Formats: sequence, C-alpha cells, structure tokens
Amino acid sequence: MSKRISIKQFLRYLRIALSGKEQEFTSGSIRKAVFMLAIPMILEMLMESIFAIVDIFYVSQVSVNAVATIGLTESVITLVYAVAIGLSMAATAIVARRIGEKDRQGASQAAVQVIGLGIFLAAVISVFGIIYPKEILQLMGGKPDLIEEGYRYTQVLLGGNVTIMLLFLINAIFRGAGDASIAMWALILSNGLNIILDPIFIFGLGPIPEYGVEGAAIATTIGRGCAVIFQLLVLCYGWSKIKVSAKDLVLRIAVMYNLIKVSLGGIGQFLIGTSSWVFLMRIMSEFGSEVLAGYTIAIRVMMFTLMPAWGISNAAATLVGQNLGAQKPDRAEQSVWKTGKYSAVFMGCVSLI
Repeated sequence: MSKRISIKQFLRYLRIALSGKEQEFTSGSIRKAVFMLAIPMILEMLMESIFAIVDIFYVSQVSVNAVATIGLTESVITLVYAVAIGLSMAATAIVARRIGEKDRQGASQAAVQVIGLGIFLAAVISVFGIIYPKEILQLMGGKPDLIEEGYRYTQVLLGGNVTIMLLFLINAIFRGAGDASIAMWALILSNGLNIILDPIFIFGLGPIPEYGVEGAAIATTIGRGCAVIFQLLVLCYGWSKIKVSAKDLVLRIAVMYNLIKVSLGGIGQFLIGTSSWVFLMRIMSEFGSEVLAGYTIAIRVMMFTLMPAWGISNAAATLVGQNLGAQKPDRAEQSVWKTGKYSAVFMGCVSLI
C-alpha cells in the first residue's frame, strides 16, 4: 500500500471493511489492516455515542429527576461495564491469539468460556438490581422523590444487565477474530431498535402505555437483547470465523483460568477508573437533581468524542493478538505504534475543535 491512496482506493477499502469479507491481518500493509479493522469499530462506537445522546434527549422531556436517575444508575452500571470491558479485553486477546495460530477450534472454545462466565456474573448482579433498586439509588445520594420516580429504571437496567455483558463480550470475540463488521452490525441493530423504541415506551403509543423513564430502560434492554440473539445466531451458524457447536459447550478449567488471569488486570484498571466516577456522582447528587442532570448530559456529549478513539484501540488489540499468535512480535509492535499515532492525531483534532 502506497503512502497515499486515492479516493477510489479509499472507497474500495471502506466497502471491504464494512462488508465483513474475510481479511488476513498477519501479513501485508499494517496501515491497511488498521483501516480495515478500525473503520467498523469506529462506526460501532459512534452509533453507541449517537444513541446515548438521543436517549438522553427523550428522557429530558420527562423530567429533571428522570435524567438524574439515569446519571445515578449509569454510575453504578459502569461497574458492570468495568467487568465486561476487562473480560472483553481478555476475550479479544485470547481469541485473536488462537486465530493467529490458525486454531479456530481453540477460539470457539475460548468464546464459550467467555460467554459462560459473563452469564454467571450478570446473574449475580441481576439479583441485587431486581431486589434492591431503591437502596442502590439511596446509596448514591438520590432524594426520595427521585428514587420513587426512577427506581424502576434502575431495576430494569440492572436486572437485564446480562444483555449489556453479552453484547460487550460477544462483540469482543468477533473483534478478536477480525470480524469487526459483525460487531458493528450488532451495535447498529441494538442502537437502531433502541432509538425507535425509546419514544414508544417512554411516551406510550397505541396499546403500549406511557412508562416514563422506565420506558428508556425497557427499550434499551429489548434493543440489546435482540442484538445478543443476532450475535448468538452468527456464532451458532458459523457466519463468522468462529462457529460454536454442541461439543464446545463444556467447562474447560484451563481455558477459564487463563481467561480470568488475563482479564484481572483490565478489570482492576477499569474498576479504579469507574469507582472514581461513582464517588464523583455521589458528591454531585448532594447539589440536587438539576446539577446531576446537567452533569449526566455533559458526560454523554463528552463520550461522543472519546468513542472513536476506543474503536482505534480495539483495532490495536486485535492486530497485536493475531500477530503474536502468528509468531510475528515485530509486526505486533508496529501495529501498536501506528494505531497509537492515529489515535493521537484524532484526539488532537478533537481538542482543536
């Protein structure tokens, strides 16, 4: 690949990246490989950011307390995200390593262990979310009127957190396999349904009653649930590089142990970061629902600028894992430097804007 590419070449690479056509990322141009992986991942994260803004737009029309409820609940949900992201980092690394080694069976076995562990952890969190939603909001500093108006949002979102966990983890599996476009379409499905269902469940339509802020949680859970079903169909029918069969559905202690060991660092890293956000939200709640609502909206807007950089970093994780698996450590290192440079340029442009 030359130093400069024409618009025609760019559009051709873009079409290939979005089509899901199988690519080889352990040879050829690293810049092209980064592009092929990063484009669907960036679009995936942009969809997540767009949904976050649209969601808060609808909820803001309900009440200030409704927006504040989302802020408090999401600060707790970030602990779920921390675990999901830590596990997804391990999933991407292990699956990418197996794919780089041309061991698709090993990648499928690792995928099953990731999904099983995610379901177990989500089930534990769901119990607390369903039984103690009011106590969780109270612990976060929510006022009595806010708690009474918004606890069902917390209950539905935490109770259905398995959709959050699996959406993260299975997309990480696809990314590790180099099937970034499948992960992108899963999130487009999730967020597209979410955007359509949000006003229906929040404000009511036809036989569907007006749920208020609880409707936002219902729409989110349904949207993510449909995306998870799509992901599982892709895995089971072999529409990606990984196909899960009945013989893979067994507990493999060695694979599970390796998964947990690799994920602990990532989970710890994100737990430290998200814990600071939880405490900050707790402090903000002391200033009232209006301040809390404003802070929640500001965070949503800020995430819109950060998500694309996250997409580039996901591309780096896939390239490093696959090239290490293919016994090409130098190429893996070059991939890190290139993706780091592209991410720095992007964030620099965002800062200027």
